[in-house]
Amino acid sequence: MHTWNLPAGADRAEIYTELLATAHALVEGEPDLVANLANLAACLKQLPGVSWAGFYRRVGDDLVLGPFQGKLACTRIAPGKGVCGTAAARREALVVPDVEAFPGHIACDADSRSEVVVPIVRGERVLGVIDLDSDRLANFDDRDAEHLTRLAALVAGLDWPA
Repeated sequence: MHTWNLPAGADRAEIYTELLATAHALVEGEPDLVANLANLAACLKQLPGVSWAGFYRRVGDDLVLGPFQGKLACTRIAPGKGVCGTAAARREALVVPDVEAFPGHIACDADSRSEVVVPIVRGERVLGVIDLDSDRLANFDDRDAEHLTRLAALVAGLDWPA
């Protein structure tokens, strides 16, 4: 059994260092994708200012809701739609300081103010995305995207369905 709590007084770099170490320990030896994503979502939800944390899996062309922590969420996102669909289509992380200013933003949670989405990519295939929302404006920046990209690389190595 593993536990993880935010290190008291730590800055974001230290928090992400601890998060990545915990993520490696959580997934080591556990082959079940859903179990791994569920535990990782629970860790991500503890990050400063995060109101929703979770994963969308690519099923066919769409992104379909996977394990998450937070309020009810949109179940299915079409390619190129919203922040998640756009990040997946572009195969790049997107940091959105104000979701109201993002063209085509999908308002799954009316309280969401900022968002960061990182695609999970293996080779040429987008497997899904990591999605974090905050009820605070500009809660995320490029440093969050950089650290979450490292987590996405770990997640891409898990046992995803073909």
